Amino acid sequence: MRIRDLAPARPRFGSLRIWVLLRREGWLVNRKRVRRLYRLEGLQLRMRVRRRKHIALHRGPAPTPIGPTERWSMDFVHDTLADGRPFRILTVVDNWSRHSPLLEVGFWMSGKTVGQALDRALNGMAGPRSITVDHGTEFQSRALEDWAYRRSVQLDFIRPGKPVENAFIESFNGRLRDECLNVHQFTSLAEAQAIIEAWRMDYNHRRPHSSLGHLTPNEFLKQRQGQQIAEEAVCSS
Repeated sequence: MRIRDLAPARPRFGSLRIWVLLRREGWLVNRKRVRRLYRLEGLQLRMRVRRRKHIALHRGPAPTPIGPTERWSMDFVHDTLADGRPFRILTVVDNWSRHSPLLEVGFWMSGKTVGQALDRALNGMAGPRSITVDHGTEFQSRALEDWAYRRSVQLDFIRPGKPVENAFIESFNGRLRDECLNVHQFTSLAEAQAIIEAWRMDYNHRRPHSSLGHLTPNEFLKQRQGQQIAEEAVCSS
């Protein structure tokens, strides 16, 4: 009965410490007997599961990108189908050109599926130097960490509660919701993927962006690539 009293009051004490407390109170009891009674009562110490500390910590403000496919930002947006079922959208945007290489729709996504979606978007091309993300479970997963290591991509985590540090994707997500998600009602996941993908193509090819001098992301890319070719030609001559 005394063991029953001590164990709840000292939840982090095992049978050895309970025995020590009993001895200090004057109980002349054998340590093995205490351990046997402790186990019979189901009082075994439950070890706390320590979460693995993520190795990719916040590294301060990321340098401003100076070219395409250098720095991306990534996040999740949530919405529901007409029947009430929730789904998620993986959103990705290039911080330099505002081009969106990927909008992936699914009921459920893991770090592994995020990596697979990014591979499809890259289509064999080299990945960005870094991707800015928040501390979502998928972004902190071992699977995505392994993907980033294989691709030589650095995952830059913003500070918790500081979405302003991922302003590019926050702005993009606002446009996606305002111009697409709030306008359409999706009856199925396939329909949602088709409509959202059509919006992404329109965003990249036909929607002017004020921060790009009212050019579309694709027009901005072509203009800068043309300037670079002209500059290289001048330098070579």
